[in-house]
Amino acid sequence: METEIRQHEEALRLAMLTSDLEALDSLIADDLIFVGPSGEVFHKQDDLALHRSGRQRLTLAEWESVKITVQGHSAVTAVAAQLSGTFDGAAFSGRFRYCRFWTKTDAGWRVLGGSVVAVPSG
Repeated sequence: METEIRQHEEALRLAMLTSDLEALDSLIADDLIFVGPSGEVFHKQDDLALHRSGRQRLTLAEWESVKITVQGHSAVTAVAAQLSGTFDGAAFSGRFRYCRFWTKTDAGWRVLGGSVVAVPSG
């Protein structure tokens, strides 16, 4: 199952980078709870709206490492990433860490929850 999750993390990376709404819709659970770097809580429709509107655009999304633990129909990933892009028109670039909670549904693996934080340089 770890291989499946790794493949889904890569699909999510590509979907985020290209703002592929169809792929994002299929990878994110309808009842997503996600905490952004400012502490704001996002739900699935919020995430899709960020990509749809162009409020969030990634120009770089490179996963440096993906750590995975699987238990039954659940998995947790810790992803270290280099990201660059814009959010609400402001440029950003740096190293970030995602923690994502995946759940296996009848439709396949979906992100049910997670968070992202900026990792200080140095």
